[in-house]
Amino acid sequence: MSKLFPHLYSPLKIRRVTLKHRLVFGTHTPNMSIEGHPGERHYHYYLERARGGTAMIAVEPLPAHPTGVLTRGQFAVADQTMVPHFRRITEACHAHDVVMVQQIFHIGPHCDPDNSFEATWSPSGTISFKDGTASHAMTESEIEEVIEGFVRTARLLRECGYDGVEINAGYLALIDSFWSPLFNKRDDAWGGTFEKRMRFSVEILSRIRKAVGDDFLIGLTMTGDDNMPGGSRVEDRMEIVAYLDQRGLMDYMPIKTGSYYDWARVMPTFLYDKMQGPPLAAAIRSVVKHAKIQTESLVRTPANAEQALARGWADMVSLVRAQIADPDLANKAAADRPEDIRPCISCNQVCVGRRFRDYWLSCLVNPAVGRETDWGRDKIRPAPAARRILVVGAGPAGLETARVAAERGHAVTLVDRNERIGGQFRLAATQPKRGEVAELLYGYYQGRLEKLGIDLRLETDWTARAVKSFGADAVVLATGSNPAMTGAQRALPHVDHLPGVDGDNVYSINDVLTGDETLGHSVLLLDDIDGWLPASGTAAFLAQRGHAVTLVTASAAPLMALARSLADGPMRKLFAELEIETIADTVVVAWSGTDARLRNVLDGEEWQRTFESLVLATPNMAETSLQQDLLGSGLEVHAVGDCVAARTAAMAIYEGARLGRIL
Repeated sequence: MSKLFPHLYSPLKIRRVTLKHRLVFGTHTPNMSIEGHPGERHYHYYLERARGGTAMIAVEPLPAHPTGVLTRGQFAVADQTMVPHFRRITEACHAHDVVMVQQIFHIGPHCDPDNSFEATWSPSGTISFKDGTASHAMTESEIEEVIEGFVRTARLLRECGYDGVEINAGYLALIDSFWSPLFNKRDDAWGGTFEKRMRFSVEILSRIRKAVGDDFLIGLTMTGDDNMPGGSRVEDRMEIVAYLDQRGLMDYMPIKTGSYYDWARVMPTFLYDKMQGPPLAAAIRSVVKHAKIQTESLVRTPANAEQALARGWADMVSLVRAQIADPDLANKAAADRPEDIRPCISCNQVCVGRRFRDYWLSCLVNPAVGRETDWGRDKIRPAPAARRILVVGAGPAGLETARVAAERGHAVTLVDRNERIGGQFRLAATQPKRGEVAELLYGYYQGRLEKLGIDLRLETDWTARAVKSFGADAVVLATGSNPAMTGAQRALPHVDHLPGVDGDNVYSINDVLTGDETLGHSVLLLDDIDGWLPASGTAAFLAQRGHAVTLVTASAAPLMALARSLADGPMRKLFAELEIETIADTVVVAWSGTDARLRNVLDGEEWQRTFESLVLATPNMAETSLQQDLLGSGLEVHAVGDCVAARTAAMAIYEGARLGRIL
């Protein structure tokens, strides 16, 4: 029994199944399927979390019907060919005392006709909030067809060795649409009164129970509040849940946030307040007598989960992104070692962001995600022989290289010119709402450096001579990158130096976030990275400190790069609250020290605006001077991260992890 998390690590009986504790790995879409079937990547992804100690895994959804297809990387409509593949996953995870369920869904009007080549179906032919397409109003025979699809799939999943199924009724999908008088305009047996609107879900759940027997779990996923004008509030959800619970139709209920109307809250980023889900779960829990309630949504840590359970807000907690970031989270928390957990920073950049670009998901802080087949947690194995490794640069790439190399048994020395670890990534922690970055650097990495006995030497500027005299068996250069300070912009490829950029009042993002410079009140922020967090986060940083900020970008829409991580909407809201001005389709063609000459890239119109300071948010340039000085030295030299090419923290950590495994 955990002393730190006694409520989290107490067993929970659900129907005839007992969870060994109350921390689960809930449904999400890894986007790893091969032609709709699970493969090796899926197998090792889920097995790694089972080995890591989670109590229950809810495998990603299967569509109940061909019209319910959503993404290319999800599973196809289930058939007998899938049974051996899923059984392999369930049997492997059962060996670690993990309860296994799989979700079944139909997203209704929000499915993807470009993928399914079918019209989307809904109760009354409403439009999709996802892409604005219209849906087909289902006939009664089509309603029966979909119900039987849910039942057939549940029966097949039992054959696959699952302990239960989870039915998706959240996000304004098909079941949710039948509940809603806003989307269910039917006047037949499936709409109109509350009881008739409930009929679709009642039929699905009751027929599944009849098909799978009394010992099979049935979960029902629900959005706690769709946050939509004229939509369903939590009080409406409580009425629905009470009606279903009185009939004993489901055994547990994951309570979600967000919907296809408010998609950013489905997987909320760091821009939202923590613990989004528990208040909704608590309201739902107050009306149930049978079903167990599961909470999630920015319940980031075991401590947060313990709080939710101790206060009676829920019966169980799903930490998805947290267990993506650290598959061993459950075991570490059970052993009262939360300081060893590699924390999720709620950035969505490589999990949600990769999935929305139709890649399999990974993780910024843990690049082993999606690579478990080759990089699983047991694959950081002792090196054949211990070596003396010198890592120059304690940014993300250097930190991860040092950590992995030390895990393998090497004697590692990590050096950096700054007084703290983190490189330029540490500056992100100074931006609004980005405290998770500090947790990663000064909680996790600082702790691992100490536990692994890594020799950390800060405030030392290492020259080529110092490196050569150190006597390392291998040298890793992770010296990062520097602001270019040329003002070059992609929309002006023939101009490699912004006129006036060498004059007064021109600053880099680094200057701003380190506080090394004092800026004037009115600030022009030149954004040539499409609103990526170094640009947008710095704009917010300045505005919170009282500056009047104008962000200029050549992109068609400000903050465009944040869309794939679901951060664009909440960041735009923050911009509105802070009164940050944005100007799209525009470049800066000259800076006088007090005035900026601006040009619209669509019609060529130019105009002049007065500002007191210019801040450049443009791509950095690799810092390669030490590499050049070590050429021909005879040393074994490797380079990782931004000193190879200035990119993202995700790429820096990936390259550090990859190199550490082969040193």
